[in-house]
Order: sequence, then structure tokens, then C-alpha cells
Amino acid sequence: MKCVFRGRHQWHPFSLLIVGLLCLGLWGCRPGGEGGAGTSTPEPAASSDDTEPAEKEAPVVVRTGPTDVVTVKWLPEPIECTDSVAETEADMKPYTELIPDTDEKFDVVPIPGGKFTMGSPESEEGRWLTNAKGKLVKDKAGNKVSDEGPQHEVTIEPFWMGKCEVTWDEYGLWGLRIDEQRRAYYHKKAGTEPSDREKLIDAIAMPTPPYVNMSFDMGQDGYPAICMTQIAARGYCKWLSAKTGRFYRLPTEAEWEYACRAGSTTAFSFGDNADDLDDYGWYYDNSDSGEKYHKVGLKKPNPWGLYDMHGNVMEWVLDQYKVDFYKQFEGKTTARPIAPAVGEYPQVARGGSFWDDPERLRSAARLASNISWKSEDPQIPQSIWYETHPWCPGFRVVRPLKVPDEEEAKLYEWDTKVIHEYHESQAGKE
Repeated sequence: MKCVFRGRHQWHPFSLLIVGLLCLGLWGCRPGGEGGAGTSTPEPAASSDDTEPAEKEAPVVVRTGPTDVVTVKWLPEPIECTDSVAETEADMKPYTELIPDTDEKFDVVPIPGGKFTMGSPESEEGRWLTNAKGKLVKDKAGNKVSDEGPQHEVTIEPFWMGKCEVTWDEYGLWGLRIDEQRRAYYHKKAGTEPSDREKLIDAIAMPTPPYVNMSFDMGQDGYPAICMTQIAARGYCKWLSAKTGRFYRLPTEAEWEYACRAGSTTAFSFGDNADDLDDYGWYYDNSDSGEKYHKVGLKKPNPWGLYDMHGNVMEWVLDQYKVDFYKQFEGKTTARPIAPAVGEYPQVARGGSFWDDPERLRSAARLASNISWKSEDPQIPQSIWYETHPWCPGFRVVRPLKVPDEEEAKLYEWDTKVIHEYHESQAGKE
């Protein structure tokens, strides 16, 4: 049975920072550029001394930078990358993306388009929601409740997907500002100015560096990045798109499950027997009772060459969590289903983690984020960039074969209202 709450708890370094952060109000946000990238505020009209001053109107803020404009409108020319160009699904090949101006790279594999049955059958163990006491959740009519049904058919278009979860080596380039700071140092040393492309890249909002080690000393080199919010994961994708000139984003929930299943209809991509999980994923029992995560890519991949889809760290997808979201699709074949995320919570994480029991690692299992995921952040308001528990999600990137038009692309963008409201509440603090 699937519990909607986590029963295990672990003390960690955030508890030690409560007093200091309450006093200092850290955990800030640095929006790209002055006042947020591309922000302009018209000057108020001058008033004459012999007329009664008119009531001031709130200035109209026009934001035109890459933080606020959909990625596809400003996506730069792609950097050359072997095997990354394809016109049709048949042309798609695995390729290695070397992130420009760095030594970091990651592999992606092509995921063919097709149809699949999303969700789990009523007979699948772990499907039904339970409460904090382990009792089944029931609706007003007394029926068991599941967020994994009804099962329904979904059509998926082809895309590339990260072979592994995004690592700290990659994420730190943006999330820890390593790329920005390194290039600034080189320009200062050489007496040169950043290119227009670099200015575009650096104008994308990014978090301030965290004030504790967000890996919780579980490892960084080759380990999956964790504890970023879904907003931060989207921000990394936006930055990566600017760096490479290729449109990267988080997967939708449907794309993630389709890729995880890799043509299977069983509880896991390798079958229904959880006893085989040790060969494919990291979970509570083979991770020193949930003590730590592991380097990416150490277990067997699924049939489509994706590693760690079951366990290690759970992964953000684009969707808002709605317990009955699938109900509207019953009896239909749906193309590109998505529940666009608004605000911060609840949003969907998939795949389960080193902290979880096998039922959470099933292909259909869904987990809703909630405000308790940042319970160790003492700031008011709490950061929009960080979760604060070692089991909180990481993510992997996807790149659709067909770059979406502006209207579709809006579905995949972060909620800039959350970003700007948070920055304003911090009065621009770094």
C-alpha cells in the first residue's frame, strides 16, 4: 500500500542553521540582470507645481528577458554536437552533449514515439493510497482511492532523454553559479567582454548558492543532484537550452512513465517481481536502510537504455499533482496530457528513491510534493529554490524531436510570478 506521508525521519545539517538563518534571512534569489532580466519600469509623468498631485499609479513592469520569455522565442543557434541533428524519428541517434565552456557532458538516448497504457491495474500491489496510520484512504462512497487510475491510453511523440539523472557536476554549473563565475574570471584576466550569448545565459534567473552542502555529504562527483525545487529544475533546463542552443526541459508525467516502462506493462520495467529490483535500482533495503544515494548508472538500465528509473533519487516531472487527474481521460486516447504546474505545491515526482520501499519505485507510482519538503528552511518566506531533506528529488532532462511552438512551449515554462514575488519579498537580498 502507498502511504501519502513519509514515516521515516532523519536529522541533518539544516537543523544546525535555524538560529543563524533566522537572524540573517539568507536563502535568497538572484534574478538574472538588474531587477530581473530585461525588466524596464516606465518613469512616472512629471507633475506641475500649480496643479494638485495626481494619485500615483503602480508602475507598469515590462519584463522582456529570458527569465520571463518562453525559451523557444530566444533560443540561440545550436552549438555543433555530433549526432544531435535529426529531422525524423528514424534519424534520431544517441549523442553526448558537451556543455559549452565546460568539461562536463551527459548522454541522451532516443525514445521512440508510440502509444502506451498509463497508470496501474487495480490488482497491482501498492496502488491504493493509505493514510499516515497505514489505513486505506476511501472516498465518501467508501471506495478505495488511487491516484494511478483509471488506466488510459496515451500517445507520445519521440524525444531524447537523459540516460542518467542530472549530476552535481552538471547542475552546479548553474545552481552553484560555477559557469558564470568561471567565465567572469577568464574575461577579467583576459580584459575581454562577455559575448551576447553569454549575456543571454547570465540573464536567466538562478538561485543563490546554498549555505549547507546540499548533498548532505553523501557524495557529489558522479552523484545525482538533489533537493532543488521543481522551479529550480526548470531553471536549469532553461539555462541548458541557452548554453547548447537545443531545447531541453523536464519530461511530462506521461513521457516519464512511457520512458520508464520502455514497452512493458508490468509493475516495473523488468517485470512484476520486486525481488529482482536489486539488479535495477537503489531503494531502502540495499542503500544501508536509506542512508545514502549512489552514483548514477551503476545498476542495469531498462530496455531503452535508461538508468536509475527505479530508485536512487526520485525525479521531478512537469505536472501539477492532482489525485484524480486521470479520470478525465478514461476511455480515451490522449495526446500530450499535462497538468501545468502553478505555484510551488503540490507537484509530481516519479521513480522513488534510496529512501523508499519497492512499491514507491513502480513505473506507475506517483508522489505529490508538499510544503514539508522544505521544513528545515527557517526563513519566512521559505526559499523557492531548495527542498531541505536528503530524499528530495533530482531530475533528468528531455529534448523533444520537434521544437514546440510558442503556445505549446508555455506549458513547459516555470511560474515567473513565483520567482518575482519571492524576490520582491526578499527586497533584493542576495
